[in-house]
Amino acid sequence: MKFMLSGLLALVFILLLGWLQPLFFWLLPLYGLLLAIGVSDRRQTRHSLRRNFPLFGRMRWVLESMRPLVRQYFIESDIDGVPINRQTRGLVYRRAKKDIDTVPFGTKMDAYAPGYEWISHSMRPLRLEQVTAEPRVRVGSSACSQPYAASLYNISAMSFGALSANALLALGEGARAGGFALNTGEGGLTPHHLQSGADLIWQIGTGYFGCRDARGDFDPQRFAKHACRPAVKMIEIKLSQGAKPGHGGILPADKNTPEIAAIRGVEPYTRVDSPPAHTAFSTPLEMMAFIQRLRELAQGKPVGFKLCIGRKAEFIALCQAMAESGIRPDFITVDGAEGGTGAAPLEHTNAVGMPLREALVFVSDCLTGYDLKSEIKLVSSGKIFTGMDIAKYLALGADLCASARGFMLALGCIQSLQCHKNRCPTGVATQNPRLAAGLVVSDKRVRVRNFQQQTIHSLREILASAGFEHPERLQRTHVCQRTDRTHYHRYDELFPPLEPGVLLDQRRIPPTMAKYMAEAEALSAP
Repeated sequence: MKFMLSGLLALVFILLLGWLQPLFFWLLPLYGLLLAIGVSDRRQTRHSLRRNFPLFGRMRWVLESMRPLVRQYFIESDIDGVPINRQTRGLVYRRAKKDIDTVPFGTKMDAYAPGYEWISHSMRPLRLEQVTAEPRVRVGSSACSQPYAASLYNISAMSFGALSANALLALGEGARAGGFALNTGEGGLTPHHLQSGADLIWQIGTGYFGCRDARGDFDPQRFAKHACRPAVKMIEIKLSQGAKPGHGGILPADKNTPEIAAIRGVEPYTRVDSPPAHTAFSTPLEMMAFIQRLRELAQGKPVGFKLCIGRKAEFIALCQAMAESGIRPDFITVDGAEGGTGAAPLEHTNAVGMPLREALVFVSDCLTGYDLKSEIKLVSSGKIFTGMDIAKYLALGADLCASARGFMLALGCIQSLQCHKNRCPTGVATQNPRLAAGLVVSDKRVRVRNFQQQTIHSLREILASAGFEHPERLQRTHVCQRTDRTHYHRYDELFPPLEPGVLLDQRRIPPTMAKYMAEAEALSAP
């Protein structure tokens, strides 16, 4: 019996060996490859983990690469994700696709946590049709002969290079269909911008891309050639940006294709770092003269500048130069330090520049204090995704708003955080032709338009609830912020507004501004 059982087991083993033999020969090369990797790990000297634990030590890098995905999709809640939480991303996606954007069962926010904000509604709210249907803002001072009627919500600066050609076309065509503006970013005015037919805000950065000479300095003839194009509605001088103020733009080498290099006037496949400062001017008075020069070259179109606030005295010096020279920009774009869509050093992203809310309040108060607010429109640029976001910044002093990442999400961005690596999986922030081809312009342009229109619609609903027929009625008195579990304050209590013209009279300067005013005097000298 035992002999028969042993024979049967031997027969089964022989049959299994015959069945597995082909698989064995298929697995042999894989075994050899793993063995070679293990030997290589053991002999290398750069990584002690791989040297001590050949092959298995590589799991650290595999798990590390999976960490952001696991956290985003399985661990983080709807309201604690960064830089943009899931609740906000989901809202943008739904509005871009015109899906249901209402939510069930009440707020997920902690209404008693410090920082929670709300707008005070009215006991006599308006019907939606009583609120201005398409609020527009006239941008253009008394020196501007071609003012522009801008939408309340526009696309902030993103260059060709940071974004793919398909992404720019979708943004531009969506902006054209929806009647709002697209900022070109400092990378220059490109054929893709012009092809889209959108209203364009041409941004002039420190590299003067699109209007530079052979040495990289400003070229007035090239500027005039493009500034006078009908598609260009406004000119924006970029002093600094929220992601990396005081640093200058960065275009990684693998994104600098021959097409982009030709547009910018640089060598292809090299990293392009824009200078940190402009060469066309250096003092506040010189800057005002440059603004006037650009306005003349652009045949009277609005000219303004963009900055992230750093030293307060330096901005006050600009206001003093405006008062002394009589030259005013037509608009000022205030970018918050929490902004950013592309490559930036970690220290600049995390620790340089003033956040948007405080910066906007300061700029608005300075312009009011110098009696300039009626001539100069304020653009708030940053993490602005909802109608409530727009309402808060309008209440703080902005005249209109702009967003970059909001419209990236509308294009299909999934916040994979690969913008600086040229590996964007949705084709938004890449120059890889295969990945960029995945972004279908005819579909995404509709989503861009939908998102902007639905966001403006939500703003109008908020205005109706507050009893206002126009966004100009919003003031700091209408928005509240919780400061701790038991106290809250209105914006006007947190940020007391200045009286018009108060900074023009030495006897009336508030103590909170006096030291900055004194510092600014020296900076204002030519």
